[in-house]
Amino acid sequence: MEKAGFAAGCFWQVEETFRRVPGVSATRVGYQGGEAPNPTYGDVCSGATGHTETLEIDFDPEQVSYEQLLELFWQVHDPTQLNRQGPDVGTQYRSAIFFHSAEQEAAAQASKAAVQSRFSKDVMTEIVAAPEFFSAEDYHQRYIEKRQAASYSY
Repeated sequence: MEKAGFAAGCFWQVEETFRRVPGVSATRVGYQGGEAPNPTYGDVCSGATGHTETLEIDFDPEQVSYEQLLELFWQVHDPTQLNRQGPDVGTQYRSAIFFHSAEQEAAAQASKAAVQSRFSKDVMTEIVAAPEFFSAEDYHQRYIEKRQAASYSY
């Protein structure tokens, strides 16, 4: 198993998309890339911690390659937007790839270069070594799945 980390706006939809990929065995939403220890959702939303909403996944590279995960990452958001995705604005919504190995870093850099050719604006995605991951509060984990299940309960 390997880990991958992606920040692409609000982590709820990003998690919902990646957790359905065959070969992804676990997903966790949380916060990375900031300065404050043990940030909460409120802390991160204040914009004062420097963290971004992040999805961390465990995946089996025998079933899904890191390159395939990168391609999905580029598809689920607009990487040319700086510190925002759609109506969500702030540094906590910035685009980032948090790599866990030199191989992942090289693949992410190559992927970003290839994706840049698709856009007339600069791709703003940061590519950085994975800093400490702080898991988000329980109610954020599989948030969309929980809401859908609740809407069908009688």
